[in-house]
Parts: sequence; C-alpha cells; structure tokens
Amino acid sequence: MSRPILVFDSGIGGLSVLQEIRKQLPGKDYCYLFDNARLPYGALEEQELIAGCVALVCELATRLDAAVVVIACNTASTLVLPALRQRLSMPIVGVVPAIKPAALLSQSKHIGLLATPATVKRAYTHDLIRRFAHDCRVELFGSAELVLMAERKAARERLDPVELGRVLQPIAATEIDVLVLGCTHFPLLRTELQDYLGNKVTLLDSGEAIANRVSHLLPAEAALSGEGPLLQAFHTSEALTQGLTTTLASHGFTTIERLPPGPMSSSRLD
Repeated sequence: MSRPILVFDSGIGGLSVLQEIRKQLPGKDYCYLFDNARLPYGALEEQELIAGCVALVCELATRLDAAVVVIACNTASTLVLPALRQRLSMPIVGVVPAIKPAALLSQSKHIGLLATPATVKRAYTHDLIRRFAHDCRVELFGSAELVLMAERKAARERLDPVELGRVLQPIAATEIDVLVLGCTHFPLLRTELQDYLGNKVTLLDSGEAIANRVSHLLPAEAALSGEGPLLQAFHTSEALTQGLTTTLASHGFTTIERLPPGPMSSSRLD
C-alpha cells in the first residue's frame, strides 16, 4: 500500500468530498475515518470535539503514514486544524464553506448558508461572510436534523418528507438564488434539497475546491497495475448497519474496521 490520503469526518458526509478527490486522483490509496460514535459533532462541547478529533486523526495518520489528511467536516475544520498541524508533519487540508464562490455566482446578491448550528454560530464563519460576501445579503440556516437524515439515507433508510419539509421551508420562503451547503453531509441530500427548493436556487459545496487543493499537493500518478487502489474505512461506533455497510461497499471499500475507542472517542452525545 502506498501512502494513502486520509479523509476524516464525523459521519458518512465526508464521502461527498472523497468522491471529488477520487475523480482527480483515481490511482491513489484512500482511508476514510468517520467518528460516528460521537455524531453529531454540532452537539459536542468544543474542547471535547477538539481532543477527540486530534487523538483519532493523529493515531491513524501516524499508523498509516498518510500522505495528506483531509478534515472533511466544516464543524471540525473551524476548530482542530491548528492542533493537528502542530502534531502532524504531513499536509492538513480543511473545509471552508463556499461563501466566496457563492457571492461571485449570485445574480441577486442574496445568498444562503445551510450548515450545522455550530458552524453557523462560529466567528470563523462570520469572518468569511464579512471578507467575501460583504456586498450580499446572507441568510443563515442551522440544522442538525439534516445531518442525521443524510446518515439515514446512507444507511438506506426511508426519509420522512414531512420532516424534510419542516427543515427546508424557511429556506424556500426566502428569495436566495444560491445556497451554500456548509456541511459535507448535505451534498448527500442534493437531490432532495433541489427537488424541494426548485431550480431557482443553485446549490454549492466545497468538494471540488478541496479536491483541487489535494490534487495540487499530490499530482496525479500513472494508473496502478495489479489490483488497483485500496480503499479502507474506519469507524468508531460499536457496529454498522447493514445498509451503511452496503453503501461503503458500493463506494469501493473492501476493508471496514472499527478503531478501538480511545479515552475521548469512546464518549457519545446524540
């Protein structure tokens, strides 16, 4: 196995980022680490989130000798990047809500940000808006429910359209023309979001921008011979549902392993 690209998220949402990276770097090996024992991250206290993420990511990145670590979680990226960069020598790539491209794309200069409540509240997010969308009216929408809906969809469970409508109705009631998906879980619900909001709203996420950054750090290699690239998944919960296991297999993962819970990763707050 070559030095893999390690992609980390609280749950299954980071697969939306991993897909974009694989489009640009199909010959690389990948490891996907998701801390689903502590999902959703937006409900955790900041110090608990930071300590748990740093312990998990540093342990696995060191064990695998990762070439690059991608923190495919907006909530975590606003908090843990400095600590990880102090502990790890490989490049660390975080997620930034696509506020700047949304402001440039908007014709009406009226845009929205849909993210977890924690991301919506963070000073980091408001600084992005001041820097890159100062000429726009920006509507902020926080939802932890959509994170869990995305997890249920990935587990091949039926979504409740009434619950979905309740979350999305305040967005539909505005006149925004661009909606930033500020959580990596939300692109997994792109079809449902677009169907509800209609084509008048353009949905924008950071997946391609993250892939561009990783591709810049790791130029594409020639196609591998033999069995091809390896994909390994690591989770922290006691077990995975059959639906989620099937979804991971459909993405090409041939190894799915539970990481032994550490002192911080064993806690859970639903």
